[in-house]
Amino acid sequence: MARNSSGTIVAGLTAGAIIVVGVLAYHASANAPINPNQAARPGASDSAKPKDKAKKEKSTAIPASSGTGRRVVYALSDKRVWLVGANEQAIRTYPIYPSSVSPAPGTYNVTSRSASVTGSDGVSIEHVVRFHTEGDIVFGFSAAVDGSTPDPGSNRRTGGIREKRADGAAMWTFASIGTEVVVVR
Repeated sequence: MARNSSGTIVAGLTAGAIIVVGVLAYHASANAPINPNQAARPGASDSAKPKDKAKKEKSTAIPASSGTGRRVVYALSDKRVWLVGANEQAIRTYPIYPSSVSPAPGTYNVTSRSASVTGSDGVSIEHVVRFHTEGDIVFGFSAAVDGSTPDPGSNRRTGGIREKRADGAAMWTFASIGTEVVVVR
C-alpha cells in the first residue's frame, strides 16, 4: 500500500512539473518575435528602445566638464552621483534623493564626516559626508538607517542628499576629508 501512495505522489509531482513547464513555455512563446531575424532589425515598434537605451547610457556617463582626477560628481538635473577614480573611470554611480535646497554648481571639498547622527528631518542617518555650508544649510550625502527617503513636499529647508544604505557605505569609504566634490547642473 505504501508503495502505491508514493507512486501517486511522484505522478502528481511529475504532472505538476509538466504543467509549470508548459505555462512557462507558453509565456516565452507569447513574448518571442514571430520572425527571429526581425528582432535584430529596428522597426517602427522598436523605435523607442534605442532612444531609451541611449538616455540610460547618457545618464550613467560621467558628466563632461566635471573636473579631473579622483572626485565625487553630483549632477543636479540627473539626480545622480559618480565616484570617480584617479583613472577617470567611474567606480560607482547611483541615483540619489535630492535635498529641498541644492548647492550651487561648483567645486567643493569634503569638510566633515559622521558615522551616525540624527538628520535635520529627525531621521536617524549614517555615513554622513558633508561638503558645503551656505548660511544655515549644510550640504552632505547620507543614508537613512530605516531606508526612508526625504518627503518631496516638505517645506523644511535641508541640504541632506539621501542615498540608499549600500550607496552611502560606498560614499563613506570613498570620500575622506578633503575629497573633491564637483556639483554640476
